[in-house]
Amino acid sequence: MHIPEKMKAAVLFDLGDLRVTEVPVPQIGAGEVLVKVEAVAICGSDPGIINKGWKGYPILGEFIPGHEFTGTVVKVAPDVFELKEGDRVAVEPHKGCGRCENCLKGLYTTCLNYGNYELGHRHYGFSTNGGYADFAACHVTTLHKLHDSIGFDEGTMLTGAGTVLYGYERIGWVGAGETVVVTGPGAIGLMSAHIAKILGAGRVILTGTRENRLAVGRELGADITINVREENVVDRVMELTDGVGADLVVECTGQSAPAAEVLDFIRKNGRISFNGIYHDPVTLQLDKIVQWNLLITGPKAEGKLNLKRAIPLMADGRMDFKPLITHHFKLDEINEAFDTFNGRIGGSIKVIINP
Repeated sequence: MHIPEKMKAAVLFDLGDLRVTEVPVPQIGAGEVLVKVEAVAICGSDPGIINKGWKGYPILGEFIPGHEFTGTVVKVAPDVFELKEGDRVAVEPHKGCGRCENCLKGLYTTCLNYGNYELGHRHYGFSTNGGYADFAACHVTTLHKLHDSIGFDEGTMLTGAGTVLYGYERIGWVGAGETVVVTGPGAIGLMSAHIAKILGAGRVILTGTRENRLAVGRELGADITINVREENVVDRVMELTDGVGADLVVECTGQSAPAAEVLDFIRKNGRISFNGIYHDPVTLQLDKIVQWNLLITGPKAEGKLNLKRAIPLMADGRMDFKPLITHHFKLDEINEAFDTFNGRIGGSIKVIINP
């Protein structure tokens, strides 16, 4: 296709000031691919990045956010042989430097050279430009071919799915027949409930405050939902497990009180995965963690190629996140899209931008 010199992009001119403007189409370097962006999903972390920045980034007036995106390859660098023009791809937000100890162990989402562009690190939409644009320059190692059965919109869900899978990998996966409690029916919580069933959970219990989202959770496979405004979650989970507690809890609220409460309905020798983003301190009963032999961890994004692992699950229909997609907007409407997302207007869950 013809590649123009200029493109539309949503640029962060100042904290809280995101505007669509015209900027040069990015040039690709060694190992890079130019992707025509087809769809970008608003992530729960995006409003914070736009309004507060991210760990000293971004460069105001130049930065393009957006990290859950898919697109079509339109140009490849001479040294790229893995992809060709016309390939449909999902973009993985993280690229490690490839040379630090963590990267050499495959732990590139916790690269020790985070933010060091010169050493090769990339985190699209966080420390480097992302996908709220017509085009994006991406390193070939961050691109994964989409199966023909996966649409661009649904493909944006692969980043979240990869994060959920990485969380389950780190906590020891889901044992066949286990009782899994997922707290918080945001996008990651709903994905966690759905994937727990795929992985063999005998019973998935989803908790939350919004009935419309709990209903989506049931559609995605949650066996039991608990509206915490109407029922005491600790009492109900203990009742459902005959006083034993859950085998595995996936905490997705990002809130201090629910995060601390999970220790009240986990079983002895249970596992807890903290998947939320926590802005406030959380008080945990450390003695109980020790005396009950609990295993606690959390995933840093879609590590260890778990985004790629999610693709065949979505391709054959076992993993279906289309019920999460509630709204679509054009790039020029991005601020309306964020208003819809932040205000949860019309029951919004995943809001898609189609440049």
